Amino acid sequence: MAQLLISQVIEAPAEAVWPWIADITKHGDWSPKPYTVKLTSGSAGEVGSKYSSVGFVPPSDKNHKNEVEIIEVVPHSKFVFRAHDENGYFVNTFTLRQSGNSTEVTFQHDFPKMKGMGRILLPLLLPSVGKRDGMVRLGLLKAKAEGK
Repeated sequence: MAQLLISQVIEAPAEAVWPWIADITKHGDWSPKPYTVKLTSGSAGEVGSKYSSVGFVPPSDKNHKNEVEIIEVVPHSKFVFRAHDENGYFVNTFTLRQSGNSTEVTFQHDFPKMKGMGRILLPLLLPSVGKRDGMVRLGLLKAKAEGK
């Protein structure tokens, strides 16, 4: 199983960062590529809530659809959701660790055993494109949470 693990220090308390992470419908606001999410059942930010998402998946799928479900919430500390498509379940974990007025956000993206071209492309793209896009994404989150 492949995994992406990146971190970003944000000059804001966890309370200012949390709303940007816990409301999945806001993730498109800090995505480097077009990305939309719509709540389909449950209440925003609660375990068991479900969403549908459409976004870009390298190398060229601009309208990739996922069904998303929140699976763990520890307010201001940990937020986990899984996204499902034809490859299986992708688990996305955001961990927040506050130190003074700053918050370190760690993003862990766990991939299922990929099928088809994904099986070939993931090991090639994850260390370069995946990590770069992830760092850009956390940089955009930083700007939002810091009010820039």
